[in-house]
Amino acid sequence: MTDSMKLILGDICCGMRDAVLGALFIFRVDAEINTLAEERKRKREEKMRESQRRPIPIKDKKESEPKVMHRMLQCCLLNGGIFWLSIVTFNNLLLPLLQYITHKIIGISGQSMSNSTVWAWMGPMMSYTFGALWVLPLFVLSKAVSSLWFQDIADAAYRKSRGRPQLPNLSELIADMLFSLLIQALFLIQSMVVSLVPIAGVGQFLSLMHLCLLYSLYSFEYKWFNMGWRVHRRLAQIEFNWPYFFGFGLPLALLTSLPSSYIIRGCLFSILFPLFIISGNEAATPTQPCDFPLHVFSLVVEIANKMFHRTVQRPSKSR
Repeated sequence: MTDSMKLILGDICCGMRDAVLGALFIFRVDAEINTLAEERKRKREEKMRESQRRPIPIKDKKESEPKVMHRMLQCCLLNGGIFWLSIVTFNNLLLPLLQYITHKIIGISGQSMSNSTVWAWMGPMMSYTFGALWVLPLFVLSKAVSSLWFQDIADAAYRKSRGRPQLPNLSELIADMLFSLLIQALFLIQSMVVSLVPIAGVGQFLSLMHLCLLYSLYSFEYKWFNMGWRVHRRLAQIEFNWPYFFGFGLPLALLTSLPSSYIIRGCLFSILFPLFIISGNEAATPTQPCDFPLHVFSLVVEIANKMFHRTVQRPSKSR
């Protein structure tokens, strides 16, 4: 039992180490990608010279393929510089300024209605309006755009380390993505449910563990998907090596839990997540599975299977 605990703690520490140190690779990944591209270009030109053919001009891919650091900075600018900063500016600068102006106007007009009474309905109304017309649309837009940038970062890192992705055909690709998204959504709901366990600290810890495993799945799924792994194999990898993936997702889970606002958490996640994509691509997961696998995805997989079967059966019955 003691040896097993040592192995579990060791894997947790290894996961945390790979998550943090692997993120530093983002500072040199573009240079390595460019070096490999130049090497492929040079070899191709040498082969064409040997075959005494006229060399075909090769377009430099550095201009056509987005750089990883460039995409990372775009994520920071959109989610931190525009989205997050606009919320902070509204709450900490614009709202207090409007409250001060309202107080002055009421004082000059000499109305009997107090400033606190007016601001009691005016403040929330402006906050709701700002949220509906700015925060919510920009949140949806930033999530959609960030997802595309995340994919660019993951693909560039994967090509550098492993070459061309092994993607399935289009129908299998769509089915796998939809099924994976459904499982992730159900697992997120499961993490909220376990947080309601009425034992001090237990519910919070179980919810944190769920988030750590989910964030690890997010980070590694790009690599595993490009390797041709189906969703059940990806989930099994998490369940049978849960100590490592718990440690890997722990830094991101702790950092994103600091803000009280869900919107701010989403901004912070979108800023930090590209680093964990790089870490997941560079990490070497344990080859020896844990002695105590944690089948945390079993329930959501069963629910997702039933939902998919019902969805598929309905069109066939209508025919």
